[in-house]
Amino acid sequence: MAGREVALAPSLYVVATPLGHLRDITLRALDVLASVSAIYAEDTRVSATLLAHYGIATRPRALHAHNEAARAADVVAALAQGRSVALITDAGTPAISDPGARVVAAVREAGHRVVPIPGPSALVTALSAAGIGAAHFFFAGFLPAKAGERDALLATLADLPAALVFYEAPHRVARTIDALAAALDGTRTLVVARELTKAFETIAAMPLADAAAWLAGDPNRCRGEFVLVVDAPVAARGAVDDAAVAAALRWMDALAAELPPARAAHVVARVTGVARDALYAHATARKGSKKL
Repeated sequence: MAGREVALAPSLYVVATPLGHLRDITLRALDVLASVSAIYAEDTRVSATLLAHYGIATRPRALHAHNEAARAADVVAALAQGRSVALITDAGTPAISDPGARVVAAVREAGHRVVPIPGPSALVTALSAAGIGAAHFFFAGFLPAKAGERDALLATLADLPAALVFYEAPHRVARTIDALAAALDGTRTLVVARELTKAFETIAAMPLADAAAWLAGDPNRCRGEFVLVVDAPVAARGAVDDAAVAAALRWMDALAAELPPARAAHVVARVTGVARDALYAHATARKGSKKL
């Protein structure tokens, strides 16, 4: 069994921290944060709460998008002096749609050691609970704020044979979902993962075409930080053999007795990869024949 880890100098430790639930931190991360010479954080107020919770007295220093270049030089200088440094972000893993990549590159270029301390990631957390059928995914991060740039990027992603994963902020999420629905096939499944690991965590799946109405159905659904996962086009998930189709139709017959045909078709299509429209047509045809 590995013992307690003490940060080695000179080294930069890239440390993943909880998305929201403070207990989602590794023992190794706590060891490193308690033993490094300095901690650089995206928002010192957010990180101070985490550090205080675990009795870590080191006062974090701010390193964010607006001062990363200058702070990179500070970190390199600290390492040159034989010190150890930890880099953390507000939540999750640094340098993934968050500050940090420039610091890591500068440290590597200076010849110093970079040590990843793995842990929470909103990207992986959302994918693990999404239940998507795609074998591959493309992480796009935050879409551009300007409509023209956003739409141009989505046009290049629309035909990728992979799930698409986006991060989004609450004040932009409705606009982004509208853009996704306009650029992509509305029958593709969208999984909305909101406030992951927090008190009001929401993970909901729906056809992309229905997402705007779902979001508008409750003002609380626009609050918090979002991961949006759009499953791959059905054609990209691989061919479905006859046995799988037959099994899917049996599932449809069973579920259609308990659910509306459209909902049953959506559920079975997500699980089996059989086209939703074909399943719906089967269900409605069976329903019609029973009335004769």
